[in-house]
Amino acid sequence: MAIASAVVLPAPAYHGPFTYAAPAVAKYAAPVYPAVAKVAAPVVAKVAVPEPYDPNPQYSFSYDIHDGSTGDVKSQHETRNGDVVEGAYSLVEPDGTRRVVQYTADPVHGFNAVVQREPLAVKVAAPVAKVLAPAPVLAKPVFPAFPAVAKVPAFPAYAYHH
Repeated sequence: MAIASAVVLPAPAYHGPFTYAAPAVAKYAAPVYPAVAKVAAPVVAKVAVPEPYDPNPQYSFSYDIHDGSTGDVKSQHETRNGDVVEGAYSLVEPDGTRRVVQYTADPVHGFNAVVQREPLAVKVAAPVAKVLAPAPVLAKPVFPAFPAVAKVPAFPAYAYHH
């Protein structure tokens, strides 16, 4: 719990072209509150449960994409047996060649990849952009013609001097 109090102090008199004396302001004492005992919330300990350790992790996955609308062609497969990972992926480059990457990774040799580029027998068609037909020209304009210059009321020029 926090307790705060504030007091308004009178401003000093301003001695300029006009004289103004600040009125007296009454001072009030802050109210006194009884002491409040602080009680700590119970602490709940969170125990971290370790993930189950697999000494010989194994997995295998693959995918193959041939998207005719975008021209995207790619694939990948990968297998893991313990600390050894083997896999390959391929994709068709914009210039029509196919990039194939074969890779392996293990604790003894680290990560190794062999990259090859192959020409494709059939060129992949580039995606076709959809083009909208131009809007028809109407004989009569839809909106009424507006004047090129808007009428703005004239204001007298005022000179400002310090």
